Amino acid sequence: MKDFDPHEGILAIDTHVDIPWPGGPSPFEDGPRCVDLPKLKAGRVAAVCFAAYVPQDKRDAAGHLAAGTRAREMLDAIAAMAPADGSGGALASSAAGIEAAFAAGKTAIVPAIENGYAMGKDLAALDEFAGRGVRYITLTHNGHNELADAAIPRRDLDDVEAEHGGLSELGRAAVARMNELGILVDISHAAKSTMLQAAELSRTPILATHSCIRALCNHPRNLDDEQLEVLKAVGGLVQVTIVSNFLRPKARASDLSVADIADHIDYAVRKIGVEHVGIGTDFDGGGGVRGFMNASQTPVLTAELAKRGYDRQALKKIWGGNFLRLLRQAEVAAAIPALQ
Repeated sequence: MKDFDPHEGILAIDTHVDIPWPGGPSPFEDGPRCVDLPKLKAGRVAAVCFAAYVPQDKRDAAGHLAAGTRAREMLDAIAAMAPADGSGGALASSAAGIEAAFAAGKTAIVPAIENGYAMGKDLAALDEFAGRGVRYITLTHNGHNELADAAIPRRDLDDVEAEHGGLSELGRAAVARMNELGILVDISHAAKSTMLQAAELSRTPILATHSCIRALCNHPRNLDDEQLEVLKAVGGLVQVTIVSNFLRPKARASDLSVADIADHIDYAVRKIGVEHVGIGTDFDGGGGVRGFMNASQTPVLTAELAKRGYDRQALKKIWGGNFLRLLRQAEVAAAIPALQ
């Protein structure tokens, strides 16, 4: 009799993966990247939100121009993972598109942007990003930007502890425009004040695409119990990440296993319910623990969760169902046709 495989048939979505930049190994070959198309197939990961990551730098005209240029070039590289000849993944900019790719046996490529610095002071850039298929934007990275305060100020950029007191006026306008465009608001990296204000302001649920639980690891990037309760109240999500020092203080990847990831998932599920929890690995951006260092090993985490009593419906929600729900809510609020 074949052993039960809890990962079989699950539409698994990893909501945050970085890409090597500039250049880097091909995503079409099984190489040194944590996430490439062969590893995704081997690990039965149905969809990935690939982030165009823009590190915070100076907030002058030159800095904003460079940030926007980098974001656009990275979005081009992400789109290139889904070539028109069908030899790679399938670009998906809707929940229906992700499901269609899964049904066709194709890996769904979902573009995202990490750091609102990419738009500089130009709200119109959000319309362009939406047109490129971007489905979420992380409001900040490390360091404040024109939109909001970050959880970790950048002293080397002369950041004060709190510059805007959360969202700036431009940040509030950006959240409103993101709602109108169907772009989800990602509060990973954001200051607590930013997160709470975004939750109150946004017409669609906010999410943390790659964050852990502060009660288990007291890191400023992690979410405390009040933030978790707010996510539940607005119908949002915490997508637990697998970066070692967000899972356990000062830990290295070799110190940890999938049990440590599951501990954070367990805590969030007990606190706010399985409908508000998911997974965003941050692979190729620092994510990885012993035994789960690349996308091909994804079923190892699913097996750990199944061992802890998560049934098939719960696993489906955690691995992608919850994120698909948020995408659909954003599409309905923005009246986006679910065609792609």
